[in-house]
Amino acid sequence: MQNRLPLAIIEDQSAIREMLRQYLSAQPEFECVLTANSIEDFFRQLPTLGTRPALVLSDIGLPGRSGIEGLPLILTELPEAQVLMLSVFTDAARVFEAICAGAAGYLLKNTPLPVIKTQLLEVAAGGSPMSPAVARHVLQAFRRQPPVAVAASAEERLTPREQDIVTAVEEGLSYKLIADALGITLDTVKNHLRAVYRKLHINSKGELLALALKRRG
Repeated sequence: MQNRLPLAIIEDQSAIREMLRQYLSAQPEFECVLTANSIEDFFRQLPTLGTRPALVLSDIGLPGRSGIEGLPLILTELPEAQVLMLSVFTDAARVFEAICAGAAGYLLKNTPLPVIKTQLLEVAAGGSPMSPAVARHVLQAFRRQPPVAVAASAEERLTPREQDIVTAVEEGLSYKLIADALGITLDTVKNHLRAVYRKLHINSKGELLALALKRRG
C-alpha cells in the first residue's frame, strides 16, 4: 500500500474547513495531519506534529496574515511542501501574486470536492492546476502582451524544446497536457523543466512564472 500524503488545511470558516477535512481524510491518498483557522494557528500547531505536511491547502482570505502573505513563510519552514490556494477571487493580479509567492496551483472555493482531490494529487505529481475560470483570466492577461523569449546567459540558452515547454507552462497547461501536445512522456517534461530551472537559477514553477511577469511588466 502506498504511503498517504500528509496534508494540512488552512481555512477560517469552520464549516468549510470541516467539510474539507472529512472528505479528504476519507480518501486513501491523504492523511490530514493539521487543520488550522489562520496562518498563525498553522505555525502554532506545526511544531507539535509527528509528520510534517507535504501538501497544504490554504484559503487566501484569512484573519491575520492572508494566505498569500503566509505562503513564503510556509515554504521557508517547509521547503519541500506544495501549496494549493483556494479563493473566491478570479482576477489575474491575485493569481499572479499567489504564484509569485510560491503557490503550486489556484482553485476557486466552489470547486467540487472530488476535483479538489484530483488537483491535490496533480500538485503532488508536479502539476500546477487552476480552476477554468481562473485560467481564462490568466490567459487573457498573458495575451495582452506579446510573447517574449526567456533570457538566459550566452552559455546556457534554452533549447527550442525547453522554450516550447516554458511557453506552455506560461500559458497554464498542466505537465500532462504539455507531454501530450509535444508527444513526449511526463517524465521527459519534468526532466526538461529541471534543466530550465538549473539554467535560469530558479527552483520552482512559481519562480518561472514570476520571471515571465517581470519580463511582461
